[in-house]
This record gives sequence, C-alpha cells and structure tokens, in this order.
Amino acid sequence: MAVKKFNPITPGSRYRVAVDRKELTKGAKPEKSLLLTIGSTGGRNTDGHRTMRYRGGGHKRRYRIIDFKREKEGMTAKVQSIQYDPYRSAYIALVEYADGEKRYIIAPKGLTVGQEIISGRGAAPETGNCLYLAEVPLGAFVHNIEMQPGAGGVLVRGAGTGAQMMGREERYAVLRMPSGEIRRIFLTCKATIGTVGNSDHNLEINGKAGRNRWKGWRPRNRPVAMNPVDHPMGGGEGRASGGHPRSRKGLKAKGMKTRSRTKKSNALIISRKKGGLVK
Repeated sequence: MAVKKFNPITPGSRYRVAVDRKELTKGAKPEKSLLLTIGSTGGRNTDGHRTMRYRGGGHKRRYRIIDFKREKEGMTAKVQSIQYDPYRSAYIALVEYADGEKRYIIAPKGLTVGQEIISGRGAAPETGNCLYLAEVPLGAFVHNIEMQPGAGGVLVRGAGTGAQMMGREERYAVLRMPSGEIRRIFLTCKATIGTVGNSDHNLEINGKAGRNRWKGWRPRNRPVAMNPVDHPMGGGEGRASGGHPRSRKGLKAKGMKTRSRTKKSNALIISRKKGGLVK
C-alpha cells in the first residue's frame, strides 16, 4: 500500500495525506444481513446531559457485524471482497462459507479476493487461517487474539498491528504484543495468522478540521487557555504553561500509571513495553 498527497488546489487539500485504497474491492457493497444501525449519542446520557465533551454531529454510519470468534471450524470460506469499515481502522473481508453463510472478518495483510481460509485444529499456518495458539509456529505473527477460550478475539485488531509468537510455557503461549509487552495467553485460545492490513493508516493527515467533524469530533479547547475555574491547568498571567499536565479532575495526565495493581491478568504479563519486569 501507499499514501497519496494532493495538489494544493484548496486549503483542505494542501497538507492532506490519504491512504491509497487500491486494496479495496471496487463496487463491493456492504452485506445487508450483516449491518446494524447504531444511533449517535452526541456525548449525552439518557437525561440529555453532556457527559463527554467535544463529541457531536458526524456522518451516519452502519455497523458491520464482525466474526471475531471464527467458530466454524473445519469448513472452508472463500473471500468475496475487501471492504472499508467506518467503525475501525482495519479493513474487513467478506467471506462465504461452504454452506452459503456469509461473515465479515478482519482483513489481514496479503489476503486476496478468491482466497480460501479455514479455522480450527489442523489448519495450515497461512494468512487468514485461524489456529489455536498451541499450533501456531514459533516466530509467526498473529492478530485477533482471544484472552479467554471461545470468547472471541479482543487483542491486536487495529490497522497494521501484529503480535509475534515467542514460545510456550506449560499451558501458556508467550507473545510479544505490538506495544512491546510480553505476556502469556492460554494455549487453548485462538488467533488468526498474519498482521492486520491497512498498515499505512497512521500516516494519514486530515488536512482540515471538517474531516474530524465528519467523524463526530467537535473543536477542542486547550486547557492552558481556560480559566482556573474550568481546568487545573488554566489561568495565570500571560501565556502560562499550565504546570504539570493534568486531567480536568486534577489527575496527572502523563507518566502516571493507571493500571490496577490487583488486576488478575497482571500475573500473565512477563514484561512491560519499556522492558521492565512487572512488580
């Protein structure tokens, strides 16, 4: 994949950088049986009170139901098309199983239309196939990883991400996550071979504020420009820096660990992304 730059014929196109979507199937329409309508809250609760700032507006979207579980084991599925999903950074693939059922999956890098994929025990470790971690070869990259057997993939689903299989310890697989964290996951959990597609997603530049409005984001005011009554970083004479970055509630915003020390899954983490051992 590659990125596209635009001639500065308008102020919005002067700095815009977009992903070249040649990978997507031309003319492919969303599968109607796999669409849901999800309403927009505009950042407000059931009482109409604003509980999330800077949200509102945005273009209408329809949610695509994704098969994160891949529980149809031993049955081949043929890739019908690669499509865009407005609810995620990754592309999705529409696959049709041998029994005629259609489902969406996260599209890994290198998956092509017409390719056949399969999940379950004994499946070949090829791109798009879903295997149990006990059968994933060492050094292979996987995505859409389960944390609890049969619950569906919850880890490594963003565009361009992939976790590497490092080894096995008793009933656990050891994986290096995209953040650099090394952690254990049950060997009975499933994962899909390959890295997630659309790896150039992080290189996109909107070029204008209106593109964020289409996504449902309203303008955000800087805390240092506020008054002391509105934010802990507000106030001061002139252009004060605002002190140590904090949230609106006064909690430190940078460098402060927010993960619970009593979280049960801490025992499965071998090392953090900075290389330090878990204490």
